[in-house]
Amino acid sequence: MSQGPENPYDPYQPQGGQPEGGQPGGQPGGQPGGQPYGTPPPAYGQPQQPYGQPGGYGHPQPYPGYPGVMPMGMPGAPYGVHPVTGIPYSDKQKVIAGLLQILVPFGIGRYYVGDNGIGTAQLLVTILTCGVGALWPVIDGILMLATDSKDANGLMLR
Repeated sequence: MSQGPENPYDPYQPQGGQPEGGQPGGQPGGQPGGQPYGTPPPAYGQPQQPYGQPGGYGHPQPYPGYPGVMPMGMPGAPYGVHPVTGIPYSDKQKVIAGLLQILVPFGIGRYYVGDNGIGTAQLLVTILTCGVGALWPVIDGILMLATDSKDANGLMLR
């Protein structure tokens, strides 16, 4: 017993209109959008329409963080970028700056990162207080090691 093209359950026969079951798709139990069950997927290598975009693939938006900040791998950030803030890393190292502040408490670590004003202030306070003011550079060195510090240009110490 052969059924002809009027078979409502044949997925390869085009169906039109609203079926008696009241479901869209041209057949009872059909998929929304007029695609019947059993429709083969697109061939390998053909782009599919992404969800939520009207046509084609969209381009990723630039990083909305700090202006002028280049993402990792770009020429403006040769040492990479901080994973949370997106600020590029400096060529200066946090460990060296912190240890210089702690071991040589004359503001040498601040000179290393380029903060000449604070380095000079720490040097003068240490000399004028006969060494008592050396507590400031030591505490500053500990804070450099414990937090995300920046150099004089505003770049994160690596």
